[in-house]
Amino acid sequence: QVQLVESGGGLVQAGGSLRLSCAASGRTFGSYSMAWFRQAPGKEREFVALISWRGSTTDYTDSVKGRFTISRDNAKNTVYLQMNSLKPEDTAVYYCAASPRPGTWSTRGYDYWGQGTQVTVSS
Repeated sequence: QVQLVESGGGLVQAGGSLRLSCAASGRTFGSYSMAWFRQAPGKEREFVALISWRGSTTDYTDSVKGRFTISRDNAKNTVYLQMNSLKPEDTAVYYCAASPRPGTWSTRGYDYWGQGTQVTVSS
């Protein structure tokens, strides 16, 4: 069982930066692939970024490549999402997710989810 708690969301102007954190419980965090998803009002939850259990592999949706960076610290049981050059279209609730299997872009690939943190980017 893994419990995930996101933090770091907030209101920021376009062009600004935020760093999201996702703290995980459990001693097996290092064996889970992790991902960030987001959901804007009236839209489906969409993939943002993933990182393998050792951190050697990352992947991003095209709209955030070059602006967002996913990383993890297994000693701290935490995964991060550094978001730079934020745009109004990045506004959404951001969720972290964990899977004991290799990462995937599908929400169905993840067994554990956090409660989400709101990111609002003003123009």
